[in-house]
Amino acid sequence: MKKLPTLLVFILSVLIITSIGCEKPKEGAITEKTTQKKEDIVETLKVRELPSFADLVEKLKPSVVNISTTSTVSQRGIFPRSPYGEENPFEEFFKRFFENIPQQEFKRSGLGSGFIISEDGYVVTNNHVVDKAQEVEVILEDGKKYKAEIVGKDSKTDIAVLKITPEQKLQAVVFGDSDRLRIGDWVVAIGNPFGLGYTVTVGIVSAKGRSLGLSSYDDFIQTDASLNPGNSGGPLFNQMGDVVGVNTAIIAGGQGIGFAIPINMAKNVIEQLKEKGKVVRGWLGVLVQPITPAIAENLKLKEAKGALVGDVAPDSPAGNAGIQRGDVIIDFNGNRIEDVNDLTTLAAATPPGMEVKLKVIKEGEEKEINVKLGEFPDEAGEATEKEVKERLGLTAQEINPSLAARFRLQIEKGVVITHVDQGSVADESGLRQGDVILEINDQPVSNIDDYKSNVDKMEKGRSSLFLIKRGKNTIYVGIKTE
Repeated sequence: MKKLPTLLVFILSVLIITSIGCEKPKEGAITEKTTQKKEDIVETLKVRELPSFADLVEKLKPSVVNISTTSTVSQRGIFPRSPYGEENPFEEFFKRFFENIPQQEFKRSGLGSGFIISEDGYVVTNNHVVDKAQEVEVILEDGKKYKAEIVGKDSKTDIAVLKITPEQKLQAVVFGDSDRLRIGDWVVAIGNPFGLGYTVTVGIVSAKGRSLGLSSYDDFIQTDASLNPGNSGGPLFNQMGDVVGVNTAIIAGGQGIGFAIPINMAKNVIEQLKEKGKVVRGWLGVLVQPITPAIAENLKLKEAKGALVGDVAPDSPAGNAGIQRGDVIIDFNGNRIEDVNDLTTLAAATPPGMEVKLKVIKEGEEKEINVKLGEFPDEAGEATEKEVKERLGLTAQEINPSLAARFRLQIEKGVVITHVDQGSVADESGLRQGDVILEINDQPVSNIDDYKSNVDKMEKGRSSLFLIKRGKNTIYVGIKTE
């Protein structure tokens, strides 16, 4: 009996030691082992979900440049506009009061971005960055500044090539393959937004093949990498550090939406501008339009794809080969034509004089037609457009489905104003972007030829009367050229 307490003491001691060794941590307590495990998980997530672009950016920055431009603009008087804006009822009073004040010339500065394509100083940017500039300055990443010569520019694709003479070899970019981009791929934009200097933004490819109605060769890459004024002309890189696009456009009021010219489209233009100072394009000589489901049903097409020929230019390559109004072009030299942009882009990128094979649906039957491309008659057309723009300070285009959608027009045919220069005659007269020109001096304007013809007849120093459609309203606007 005396041994019993000793035995009990031993058993109790074992139980106490065991309970101490197996004691669970109190609620909220974190052991060293648990902390280490959580840190490992966080590091793993960082690697998998949050890639750093720091090393890539460090490598690419020397190939990106900032661009500064200086141009001269003419403007009337000290107070050319009502301080209350265009919608103010006294706006017309301000215009009439100051209209006799002589114009004054002002220096205007502009900003943009660009990228180096050769060690000896060739630089690519947007045409609209340098279009009217008298002086262009290229600023390298290390702060060195060089005066630049405009080697060539192309308004149709908004590409320009500059040349500087650097003190030493420069780091050039590597061109990638924009056709291999997929929606969801990471992209990096480097540029000079708002003149802030080298700025990096990152996003993904949001869409491809976007058409904004800016030209016949719209085929933009849409990205949510933040782009702002000043980013224009800068490069869009893929994750490998290759240039896949030229940052070009934003949508006013839009957030997280930017557009870049695919580098595969820009390559040919860049090469021609660098070598010849201009772009020579292949020409079919057809006016084409998109195929809607209703048109497809009417023409008994299997699908609403291809390019419908609406008109054929006289004595054109297409006309001489037998292509007629109502034909549907579905293939260009082995490339399937999904829509109008496919055809215009492929034809423009093909050298004049080259024979191509077209697949055409003619009267319900598929046929192959060989066409020897001509040279796109750019020079005459561009000279006329430039003369009109210099006189009035506006850009007008014939309405097409893209422009109709962009400006929310209810009119399918006619001429719409796509741009108005600030301080120009058109601007001071009250013309706006999106206005449809119906008449000039009582003469109807049904197409761009009518517009150019009527503008040519406008006499200097005399007022002309424009009838325009703005939204649901029709109004007259008086313009006096000098």
